[in-house]
Amino acid sequence: MSAPDRPRAGAVRPRGMMAGMRLVSLLPSATEIVYALGLGDDLVGVTFECEVPASYRSGTTVVVGGRDTRGMSPGDIDAYVRAQVAAGADLYTLHAGALAGLDPDLILTQDLCRVCALPSGRVADAVEHLGCRADVLSLDPYTLDDVLESIRAVGAAARVPDRAEALVDGLRARLAAVGAAVAGRPRRRVAVVEWVDPPFGAGHWIPDLVDVAGGEPVATHRGARSAPTTWDALRAARPEVVLVAPCGFRLDGAAEQAATVAGHFPDAQVWALDADGLIVRAGPRLVDGAETIAAILHPDAVLPLRPDTAHRLT
Repeated sequence: MSAPDRPRAGAVRPRGMMAGMRLVSLLPSATEIVYALGLGDDLVGVTFECEVPASYRSGTTVVVGGRDTRGMSPGDIDAYVRAQVAAGADLYTLHAGALAGLDPDLILTQDLCRVCALPSGRVADAVEHLGCRADVLSLDPYTLDDVLESIRAVGAAARVPDRAEALVDGLRARLAAVGAAVAGRPRRRVAVVEWVDPPFGAGHWIPDLVDVAGGEPVATHRGARSAPTTWDALRAARPEVVLVAPCGFRLDGAAEQAATVAGHFPDAQVWALDADGLIVRAGPRLVDGAETIAAILHPDAVLPLRPDTAHRLT
């Protein structure tokens, strides 16, 4: 479908009018998967945090809102999140009326992180209450392999399994190329800080990215949730490279926070990473993250570092 033919925001496309499905994504990483699969024309609903290309914005409706944390410090954001969780309150608001008006076929959600997106149980309850006929697919990857399998799951649910297989094959080929380029080289100890106040050691698939890039992940939580720690504990892990990649921040915000982290690691290289664009969203761009980390650790073995992905502080 060409851009002028896409349904306007909130419009209902009759079933059977097109071969595609009506998709709603309730987390940014799923939105990126949808676009990578070439299904942007079928995406009718997103969250306020999803990155929607300008050419598609007229065809999507925001169905999940949340607090605007711009201007809040990391410590203030952490305190707000903890208070909401302790009170049993949701961090995100599902605009049920908007969702019902979109008449979706498939809703992509998650249970991986309550801080990152609306839990799938809330979505399923809303779908039942509204009488929607949509299927709900929860994406809950904990490792890099899980992320690649979640791409296949979206492709299967959206009826484009061949596209998903081709996409995953291409991503695996890039990962293999990075691994081959850094094979046999000394592996520096790498700590990844996923939040700075309080500090969090990175978890989930992030240690896998460091492995692929030719580093030795330390003070991380492989295949598990990221967890709060202390600067003393992070220093005790003796990292040679510290990557500051605070969840929810792009490079500018990460660099600002990394400036405060650098003082804790006088003997290590400290880098800021574009967290949202490279390593915290469980989508295809994680491969960009592996390539970026490899360029930091082994600059003479892989393609040069793109300046919009990372910035060295010390």
